[in-house]
Amino acid sequence: MVLRETRSMEISKQIAAASAAGTEQEADAGFMRRALELAGQAAAAGEVPVGALIVHGGAIVGEGWNRPIGSVDASAHAEIGAIREACQRMGNYRLTGATLYVTLEPCVMCVGAIMHARIARIVYGAADSKTGACGSVVDLFAEERLNHHAAVTGGLLADESVALLRAFFAARRR
Repeated sequence: MVLRETRSMEISKQIAAASAAGTEQEADAGFMRRALELAGQAAAAGEVPVGALIVHGGAIVGEGWNRPIGSVDASAHAEIGAIREACQRMGNYRLTGATLYVTLEPCVMCVGAIMHARIARIVYGAADSKTGACGSVVDLFAEERLNHHAAVTGGLLADESVALLRAFFAARRR
């Protein structure tokens, strides 16, 4: 945990410094690159390469990558891991004002957790035409009957996210 915290803090500082005079888009790209690194950890463990992180106040407060196979836990998606870590680190189950960066559009389960955590913003890489719940299959954040709505930005570094997924599944078919 200490090594991961150090790496997260180091990355947060680098991104903050690089984007201090820049734009939100530059900061978003920096955080998404870290999510792509986390997706690589999932792939190295034989898991579908999805990585996620949560940023609050300009710092990474939670990271996760897909682990359902290794942990024998269907809920061990990257977003859930990042939310759990961020809640522990923040000492609160609400992550009001936080942004979630994830390499693949969240599914219904993950959007439910995002809503319960009150995450303000989601930035994702690749759209998910089979289970995407931020607009590809269903848009739960647009559902007026639900009590929490987050701002969603999709397609950031999508080509890189798609390339990781394609390479992973191509290797699995061999």
